Amino acid sequence: MSRRVVVTGLGMVTPLGTGVEKNWEAVCAGRSGIKPIEKFDASAFSCQIAGEVTDFKSEEWMDKQQMRRFDIFVHYAVASARMAMEDSGLKIDSDNRDRVGCITGSGLGGLSMLEHYHQILLEKGPRRISPFFIPGMIANMAPGQIAIEFGARGPNISIETACAASCHAIGESFKVIRDDQADAMITGGSEAVVRPLALGGFCSMRALTSRNQEPEKASRPFDLDRDGFVMGEGAGILVLEELTHALERGADIYAEVAGYGVSGDAYHVSAPDPGGEGAILCMSMALKDAHMKPEEVDYINAHGTSTKLNDISETKAIKSLFGEHAYKLAVSSTKSMTGHLLGGAGGVAAIYTALTIRHGIMPPTINHETPDPKCDLDYVPNQAREGKVRAAMVNAFGFGGTNASLILKAFEPRSL
Repeated sequence: MSRRVVVTGLGMVTPLGTGVEKNWEAVCAGRSGIKPIEKFDASAFSCQIAGEVTDFKSEEWMDKQQMRRFDIFVHYAVASARMAMEDSGLKIDSDNRDRVGCITGSGLGGLSMLEHYHQILLEKGPRRISPFFIPGMIANMAPGQIAIEFGARGPNISIETACAASCHAIGESFKVIRDDQADAMITGGSEAVVRPLALGGFCSMRALTSRNQEPEKASRPFDLDRDGFVMGEGAGILVLEELTHALERGADIYAEVAGYGVSGDAYHVSAPDPGGEGAILCMSMALKDAHMKPEEVDYINAHGTSTKLNDISETKAIKSLFGEHAYKLAVSSTKSMTGHLLGGAGGVAAIYTALTIRHGIMPPTINHETPDPKCDLDYVPNQAREGKVRAAMVNAFGFGGTNASLILKAFEPRSL
């Protein structure tokens, strides 16, 4: 019998606030974290809004030396990991340190440090570049620093698969535990690229919204009037454990990770397959991995980016795979409130989904005012909804056609 994997700890930093409690309260209230950009002057850009983290204080989570040495995406990751570890109650010592690992995802890594030291190079020359520049910005410093923080010597991997990165990280962590390579994993993702270079790149692609006068209404997945996504930043970190390991120490279990699917569109560098073929394959693999039928899924936390192409493609994929049941299940995009955290999106979505299962409340898709005829599912429009969720799916799709789907379900002790 394969080993079962459960979620025992949650930690997050998002545009809706620092901490799980703030976030859950905000998404249940349908509150938006999208505002005009304050980190830099964005007046020259076609998109001037983003989901910025505003209440986070690095000094509350690390010392000043660490703060200077690492990009802010590492700060978010370490802080979220500390929250998740405290929440889980998991202690790492000499007896178990080789059996606890860390896998996280990030789309771009330390872009802020890259911009900063490129400017230093141009203005002051190479001798003024910090020796901590490279280790401070590389994507794998997030799991590396988390492992150092807690003394976790198990599998340590960084995944860079664009917007699917942290969903892949959670899925791979699930497999590591199931395959008996670890008993617990600290996993999820972090991103902090609300910076001029990234904003300019996405603006040039015409991927971002231009609804600058109404920031809180700009992210509107599945709505007919959507015109692009909104960048967000932050981190979502979970603690996953082998079931017996969790039960023996009396851990509180949020949900069980039941399945994981991966696929590639093999279609286009940035656009999804119009028919959703890659998403269909990915979701079907997750169901097969979980030994579940489509009709057993009650809720999907969609990739739902608020772009014209993605929302239609994902809707087609869901209808194709789930058939008539597609119109019975609830689908929502929490990106309508947080914006799109890119490589951190899957970690945040997985946390919201675990809480959905725990509390029986499905977050809304806000700003759903004019239904798109091509997006005709139940997107939990505008207001959260109470209802029992036995099993839920989390979707994350990235540039290059890389896809990930997770299935979380309510933990049932009787099936031990």
